[in-house]
Amino acid sequence: MIIVLLGAPGSGKGTQAQMLAKRYNIPHISTGDIFRYNIKNETSLGIEAKMYIDKGLLVPDILTCNIVNDRVQQDDCKNGFILDGFPRTLFQADNLNDWLKINNRKISWVINIDVSDQIVIKRLSGRRMCSNGHIYHMDYNRPKVEGICDECNEKLFIRDDDKPETIKSRLIAYHKITKPLEDYYSKSRLLVNIDGNDTPEAIFDKINLVV
Repeated sequence: MIIVLLGAPGSGKGTQAQMLAKRYNIPHISTGDIFRYNIKNETSLGIEAKMYIDKGLLVPDILTCNIVNDRVQQDDCKNGFILDGFPRTLFQADNLNDWLKINNRKISWVINIDVSDQIVIKRLSGRRMCSNGHIYHMDYNRPKVEGICDECNEKLFIRDDDKPETIKSRLIAYHKITKPLEDYYSKSRLLVNIDGNDTPEAIFDKINLVV
């Protein structure tokens, strides 16, 4: 089983990916987590990615693809995986399609979590995370202890991407660069649209009617 999750930043892809990963016992693969792991462990791919990130530049598509391709070839992905945040561009989608063909694998579903921009702004501005990637929200999923991660006891912080002044620019980039993937996967009859203007539990129930 291979599931691709699409949706605007703040649509809840990460939360749904974690819930699906637990249900089907397959890894949740987030590009953000992969970048952090490779940078922290100073892999050759991580060192290269850090050069761009430190300069405030986007990591090039081909490098992002190489990092994801390296991850999905690991043993825990043999029975499937869930992609969260990848592909993000048409180039990345084509690269993923090429990898699938070479490895004789297929995408099972592309789940597009459709959320209004107003909801996205509310969700992102209330989001907190720890250095290990565990995510919380001040309205929907508060930690047991204020400012501390339930899982690893690390301090929670607001990502630069989740600060109000950057959210609108992220949405503009999403509509221009990533939203075209809906048409891309619709043509392959893989796309399933899910109304994401709801609670995480309700969205999960909707997804499970399809998956």
